[in-house]
Amino acid sequence: MTDPIEHFLRYQAVERGASPHTLRGYRTDLDQFWRFLSGHRVRRIEHVDARLLRQYLAELYDLGLARPSIARKLAAIRSCLGFLARRGRLGRNPARDVTTPRLPKKLASFLPVDEATALLDRAPGRSLADRRDRAILELLYATGARVAELCGLDLADLDPFQGTVRVRGKGGKERIIPVGEAALAALAAYLAARGEGDGPLFRNLRGHRLTERSVHRIVKARARAAGLTRRVSPHTLRHTFATHMLDAGADLRLIQDLLGHSRLSTTQRYTHVSADHLMKVYDAAHPRAHP
Repeated sequence: MTDPIEHFLRYQAVERGASPHTLRGYRTDLDQFWRFLSGHRVRRIEHVDARLLRQYLAELYDLGLARPSIARKLAAIRSCLGFLARRGRLGRNPARDVTTPRLPKKLASFLPVDEATALLDRAPGRSLADRRDRAILELLYATGARVAELCGLDLADLDPFQGTVRVRGKGGKERIIPVGEAALAALAAYLAARGEGDGPLFRNLRGHRLTERSVHRIVKARARAAGLTRRVSPHTLRHTFATHMLDAGADLRLIQDLLGHSRLSTTQRYTHVSADHLMKVYDAAHPRAHP
């Protein structure tokens, strides 16, 4: 039974370019499903049907799992079974007959302009780590890059003369993102202290590539030091970038390209957090907005 799962994971790693984090998530969710099947004496993947999948979801509900977690596990199973169906191992994907749990709408978390300013304008220390951390914060806010994309940057990806950075997104897709003057200045100060060299753009104190977990810790610590009381993560800065761009009048499709979203509907989540701005634009521009 585990062979189809391994086949699917190899496909995700080699052909889809899935990140190690994504692969770990798939493996955890699919291994849990496999244990459920084994407990019900299902030995062949061809015997999985919609009834069995609904039984599995019911068991997850009974275990007290939250709806988002259950939806994620079903999505992993649906992707795996869909892959096996396309490869001829299954006649069809039975997970297509199972409805994803309804999820509560959650607005993207972002920093208001004054809090973003407090975080970024806080006087940095003079140590190499302080300059690196300042450059990380500035680059996350300037580009809206995912934390995995930031950690994957090499020095060669930065073009300070053009004021751009090349990031590799999901599925290995590359995109070029402009970098503002504040971020370029912070990067220049960091690299001057570090010595440019080659390889990873952001390193730990041992000279190795900085990990995603380390960046999460850095952002959290810097937000706390700046006096911010809300929870701040690298993804918060990604949402903040998109929200502030939208509030300043940037086109939604431009923001989609900068963020590397494959679907505009994903980017449209940011319209919820900018409702006040959109109402002001409507009131000012629409001929029939006022009597």
